[in-house]
Formats: sequence, C-alpha cells, structure tokens
Amino acid sequence: MRRTVLATLLLLSSTSAAVGALNLISVSDEIALGRRAQQQVRQQVPELRDRTVSAYVESLGRHIAARADGPRFPYSFDVANSREVNAFALPGGPIWINRGTIDAAQTEAQLAGVIAHEVAHIANRHAAEQITKGTFANVGLGILGALIGGNGTGAQIAQLGADLAAQATMMKFSRDAEREADLKALQYMRRAGYDPRGMVEFLRILRARQGRDGGSAANFFASHPAPAERIQRLEQQANRLAGGRRTSASFQQVQARLGRLR
Repeated sequence: MRRTVLATLLLLSSTSAAVGALNLISVSDEIALGRRAQQQVRQQVPELRDRTVSAYVESLGRHIAARADGPRFPYSFDVANSREVNAFALPGGPIWINRGTIDAAQTEAQLAGVIAHEVAHIANRHAAEQITKGTFANVGLGILGALIGGNGTGAQIAQLGADLAAQATMMKFSRDAEREADLKALQYMRRAGYDPRGMVEFLRILRARQGRDGGSAANFFASHPAPAERIQRLEQQANRLAGGRRTSASFQQVQARLGRLR
C-alpha cells in the first residue's frame, strides 16, 4: 500500500498543477523542520551577539510578522555577523538577516521590505511547497517516505533539517513563489505602517551594487530574482500603496552602532 501511494505521489510531482493543490507537509511538521534547521544554522552561521542590534531586528520583524497572512508560525529573527548583503528564511518561522543588509539599507522602510519578503515566504509556506514538489536537491523524496510511512518521521525530519540548513543561504524558490512573496511583502509593509516604496528603493541599491561590487551580495543574487526584474514588476504597485513610515531614530542608532562593531 505504501509503495502504491508513494508511486502515485511521485507521478503527481511531475505535474506542477497537481502538486500545487497538494501539500504533504503539515504546519506542525514544518515548524519541527524549521527548529531542526535552526539548530544546524546556529552551528554554521556566525551570529552577531549584540543585544541592542538583535532586539531592534527582533522588534521590527515581529511587528511585520504580526500583519502576515497564514498560520501563526513562531517567527524569530536573528542577525548574522556577515557583511554580505543577504537574508533567508527557514521553514516554520526562523529568519536570518545579515548585518551587511542592515548596513546597505538607507531607511527603516528599506530594511522592513527585506524582512517582509522573508516573512511572506514563511507565511505562504513556500518551503513546504518546494519540498512537496521535490525541488530542493536530495531533500524532497526523503520526507515523502517518512510522512507516508509514519515510521522514523523524527529521524527524517532531523536529516531534512540538516540538509535545509546546509542550503539555507542559497535556497531558491520558484518564480511564482518569489512574485507572491514580493507582492505580499508590500501588503505586510503597508499593514505595519511602512512605506512600501522602501522595498523598491532597496532593490535599486542592490542593482547598483550588482554592477559595482557584486561579490558582497553574491548569495543574495544567487537565491533571489534579479533586482531589475523585480523593480519593474513592483514599482507601480508600490507607488499605489505609497505612504507610511520611512525611517526612525532607532534605525539610525543601530546603523551607527554596527559601524562601531567589528
């Protein structure tokens, strides 16, 4: 019976429309998976251990996540001590922002746009969708067997968490998922009181860096769509939603503090 069901699911995975309506990862499994991956990431990614910066990013992130759609995931926000411009989301709640991203932003609204995009990936369960489709290398099929068989699920989730952690900074979602995350991010920003144009402004900063010092944002460009494509798609929508907070004294203080930290 198990082989029959698994064969059927593998057949469905060849048809994106069919799999799009099917999600084999429950919310609770997704949260467990994210916790496992977070444990691994903490061993691999150097964390910026500064209470002021961490508290600021956590507060900003939670303010945005509270306006997100979907399940009430246990969101968390950590700062990686890396000067590269990058951010990534793990399944079920954890989000990491590089200090280089905070440095690159010129306003709080721009930083809010980056965080809102990652929140949107989690809220709309894009990792679960990708795993169901089996498009993360060497990951998708293993979890299918675990969830269908019912035995050894914990071990499979632990292994999958480790695999996802190893790929975390380079996870590449589908074009449809990225478009949805961009559009949802604009909505979340608006709901949270931030000017959605900040997101487009940050993409312009990335586009300029891409031509000048692309190496410092290589992971971002590898795991996110090209800035120029996103700017063209989002500018009109962002202008339609324009209005809201641009920056804050707290953002400026955190940027200044980062400048003094090694």
